[in-house]
Amino acid sequence: MQKSIERIAGDSEGVSYEFPVFRFEGTDNTASSAYLQAALHAGELPGVVAIDALMPMLTKAQAEGRIKGSITIVPQANPVGRAQYHFGEHQGRFHLGTRTNFNRGFPLLAVPDTSLLPDTALGTADQRLKTRLLQLSIGHDIVLDLHCDDEGLAYLYVHTGLWPAMADCAAAMGVDAVVLWDEDTDGTFEGASIMPYQNASADVARFDRRVAATVEYRGILDVDGALAGSDAEGLYRLLVARGVIADQALPAPSGFAGIVAPLENIDMMPAPRAGAILYDVKPGDRVAKGARLATIIHAPGEAGGRAEVFAPQAGVILTRRSRRIIRTGEDLLKLVGDKKSADARSGTLED
Repeated sequence: MQKSIERIAGDSEGVSYEFPVFRFEGTDNTASSAYLQAALHAGELPGVVAIDALMPMLTKAQAEGRIKGSITIVPQANPVGRAQYHFGEHQGRFHLGTRTNFNRGFPLLAVPDTSLLPDTALGTADQRLKTRLLQLSIGHDIVLDLHCDDEGLAYLYVHTGLWPAMADCAAAMGVDAVVLWDEDTDGTFEGASIMPYQNASADVARFDRRVAATVEYRGILDVDGALAGSDAEGLYRLLVARGVIADQALPAPSGFAGIVAPLENIDMMPAPRAGAILYDVKPGDRVAKGARLATIIHAPGEAGGRAEVFAPQAGVILTRRSRRIIRTGEDLLKLVGDKKSADARSGTLED
């Protein structure tokens, strides 16, 4: 294993940011290569601890000569966001200087050629970081961006062009659901990872071996040793299934039995009033059309001070908010409906 330190210049003199990159060299240049990063939203830590649990497995595999394809690991991909605090509260989702989501605004290339990326000496610190992460990741057959939701099931975002070929990956990782998307106008990291290959020739695109996914490891409070170990085992199984690591002891993944739905089936359920949330449902619950999902206490103790929210269709609760205070119009949860949502959103679901 080799460790290097990446440095991103700040937006004022005397300020810079650092993050480590770990590389495992493969022994077979025909094997698939992999790139894994976590905490692009810097406060989302389930993926960080999963990588921490994965590293000893990779070290052991390397010592035994079983790493066939090269592996690049970035355990904490966002040192800019990691350093942001406002009145004691960590702010890792948006860059405070540009007010841009750290997982938006990645350069979208037409071809997988990193020489076409912007100069890393230009732009703001968050823009330079995004360019550098793409330089590190483009060219790998497997690209995983590890995130988490507020409270939720473990699930993947996968481009429709990679499904069902990626069903073995979902099964290997043990996730509960897969959300399929086909349009990215916001420049997410996942979109920037797959877009250069969409119009490439078959020998360059290699969709039969390509993996690109945003991994949502349950909720932001699910930073737990047992879960980290389980998630690390899932990542390891994926790397074995796709030939990056050789391990005769592991069987091939079985078929994926979880939820698979297009992004347009998701209802986000904007809150009708501001107030305190009383949820009737939790992630994993199946609900019928018309079932009460939550009650908003907007005028405590007063007649008519409650607003109830009902399911617009049957489906499964994928996520809900971790905070119990909400403003009018903010999203309460993700309901994976059995049909297309009447309020279907294109592109990303949230800011």
